[in-house]
Amino acid sequence: MKKIALVTGSSRGIGAATAILLAEKGFDICINYKNNSLAANEILRRTKKFGIKCIAVKADVSNETQVINLFETIDQQLGPVTALVNNAGILLPQSKLVNLNAKRINTLLTGNVTSYFLCCQQAVKRMSTEFLGVGGAIVNVSSIAARTGSPGEYIDYAASKGAVDTLTKGLSVEVASEGIRVNGVRPGFIKTEMHADGGEPGRIDRIKNNVPMQRGGETFEVASAVAWLLSDAASYVTGTFINVAGGR
Repeated sequence: MKKIALVTGSSRGIGAATAILLAEKGFDICINYKNNSLAANEILRRTKKFGIKCIAVKADVSNETQVINLFETIDQQLGPVTALVNNAGILLPQSKLVNLNAKRINTLLTGNVTSYFLCCQQAVKRMSTEFLGVGGAIVNVSSIAARTGSPGEYIDYAASKGAVDTLTKGLSVEVASEGIRVNGVRPGFIKTEMHADGGEPGRIDRIKNNVPMQRGGETFEVASAVAWLLSDAASYVTGTFINVAGGR
């Protein structure tokens, strides 16, 4: 079966590492990005070195119309997706709950939760045997914050990832008989640019001693877990989460 993967938010960080690793493993790839075309084109260049087909498509995956257009573009240029990695997300500046407002909460939930629902929906319509698909696999990138709650810093982000975990579990059961596996990966403190979005670029150095392994994680370590869950080696695995968090 031809392997075609969409990795959302793959112009940087975990998404970029995942796109490159999947290309190395023979997947045709759609790199999705929201704004940074230069970064997306660099990942496009790096993935093409593996001799696979690869496209970069701009889309805000929290917008339903843009998600539909994204999947239709993949249909036309690569073929229907057989693998979806829901990775796109946002992190807003650190804050306690008492300082949050509805606009911020809704922005974060739309970016981190609605986007996953919309992309899962379009993927299921292409993968499911109920829709004459040939099956496939979905991996939702969550966060160890879904378990810890991230008090005092990112409680809204943590809540959004808790919703992702619930989506993952529920959808895994809903489509298990339709040839689709749905799993999640929960990264811990990973060295990515996202920490700057939260207002503390050096956050890993501050908190790494709280991790049993005494270090932050690398993006390729998360990408490796994602790739395994998408592989035939995980053919009997669904509704499961891998914590890539150094023991947290």
